[in-house]
Parts: sequence; structure tokens; C-alpha cells
Amino acid sequence: MTVARRLERSMLPPHVGETVVTVGTFDGVHRGHIDVLRRLADRARESGRASVLLTFARHPLELLKPEQAPPLLTTPNEKLAIVASTGIDYAAVLPFTSELANHSAEQFVDLVLRERFHMADLLIGYDHGFGRGRAGDVDTLRSLGRTRGFNVDVVAPVETPDGEPVSSTRIRSALLEGDLALAAAGLGRRYSVSGTVVAGEARGRALGYPTINVAPESARKLLPPDGVYAVVVETRHGRFGGMLNLGGRPTFGDERRTIEAHLFGASGDFYGQLVQIGFVERLRDTRRFESVDALMTQLRVDDESARAALTAVAEPS
Repeated sequence: MTVARRLERSMLPPHVGETVVTVGTFDGVHRGHIDVLRRLADRARESGRASVLLTFARHPLELLKPEQAPPLLTTPNEKLAIVASTGIDYAAVLPFTSELANHSAEQFVDLVLRERFHMADLLIGYDHGFGRGRAGDVDTLRSLGRTRGFNVDVVAPVETPDGEPVSSTRIRSALLEGDLALAAAGLGRRYSVSGTVVAGEARGRALGYPTINVAPESARKLLPPDGVYAVVVETRHGRFGGMLNLGGRPTFGDERRTIEAHLFGASGDFYGQLVQIGFVERLRDTRRFESVDALMTQLRVDDESARAALTAVAEPS
């Protein structure tokens, strides 16, 4: 997959002719998004065209209505890493600017999709809206397709077991309520956060549980409720199970919200490395203990609980 990060540089290489395109925010790249992208790749192969995803460097609401902009399920880098596994040819990351937001539906189709990305076929989700004020909808696109000579294929939603469409909004709600299983069912994978290992207070090492402290890639990344979790952590040194504290460290009078993980069987220096933490199971609330000894006793319980959770829980499918 080739990535074009800026609109003025996102026109395709000279050898690429007509394309099959989809466009959207794709925050979370959940099961519904994956279905669209796989259909896009299949359609492109069948037609002998290149497949193109147009997405945005930031959520459109960050510009249009910042107070309503939702926290991110995926940072831009996380999104592209997931998209790369779907088999599409190109991902174009458009800066969502005031100029782009003011494009009418017709201007977006003509100036962006057709002129810059050679669109001959368009695949979109059933609830897609675009153009100034999201005035363009499925009917608008079909009308434009008839007059401009491109095909429009609307992809039906992927549904949950209770018959509701999988959506980023439902996944955010599940995470905010601490329902990791429901979030994973919508995503088709465990919810994760990527970040860089930074220096901490080294308290865990003194307690016999050395930890890595992780700073997320974006301050807008959605985190589940504070608590202690069983996790799986992908690192440059390999994959490790572990237990993680999200939140403050009230036993030490530290209320700063941090991400601190003890990795089972890990050794060596992780400072400065990018890691990815997959949330497996919430074990308990973060709470203040009467003494360090009481905390250490609880840490041993957490260790056993996390190992049991990691043994029992299978990968989402």
C-alpha cells in the first residue's frame, strides 16, 4: 500500500489509470470499514483498476465543531497500519481544511475524486455524507455518477448480533463503559493504544514489578476507564503478556493519569521504543492502599489474575 499524505501531492503515479475509490474518516477501522476496504480491493482486482482509500489527517469535526469532535479510536498511524493489511493499493491522507470543507458535493467529486484520483468506481458505506454541510448523500452520488459516468456501489452495514450496525460511536460507548469484549466484537480485534516508552518514577522496579511507562501517540486517543488490566504488548523485542495500571497511583499520592505496564518475562531497555498495548480484560479499579505492603500483596493477586486472563481469552475473530 502506498500512502500520499498531502492533497497537493496525492495525485497517483503516471502509470495508474482509472481507479476504484472509497472515502471517509474510517476512525477505528472497525468490521464495517474492513468490509468496505476488502470489497474495494476485490472490485479493483476484478476490473483491473487500482484501489484507493481517501481519508483525513484529522477528524472533520476537529475543524468544523471542535467541541463535538469525538476522541479517536485510531491515531493516523494506527489507522494506516490496519488499512495496510486489507490489500488496497493506495491510501491518500487528506488535510481536512476550510477550503476542503467548503467544497460542494459536486466540487468534491469533480476536483478531488475524479481529477486527482481518476475515479471510475466509487464504493461507499450506506450512511456516507460528504460535501459542504454533508449535503451529499447516496442519492446525490448516484445522480452525479449518472451524469459524469462513474459507478456507485453502496455497501450495507455489518451488523452486531443484536441487529445494530457496527459503528465507531457504539465502539466508543462500549470503551467508555469499560466493555472491552463489546468493543473488540465491533472492531474485530482487541482495542489497542500505541505510544512511546518514556521515563517514569521507577516505583514498580522497587516493588519487584518493573514497568514501562507509555505516552500515547495522540492526546485525543480514547482510553478505557482507569483501572488495572491484563494486556498484550507488542514491542521491538517481541510480544509480551502483562498487567497494566491506567490512571493515577493514589497510594503514593500521585493522581496523574499514566499508562504503566509490567511485561511478563521481559528484560532489557525499552526507552524510546514505540509499543502497542492491546487491552484484554479489566481486572479491578485503581485504588489507594493503606501501605506499600498492602499494595505489594495486591500486585501479586493482579499478577495471577492477569496471567489467568491471558490464558483464557482467545483472539477476537
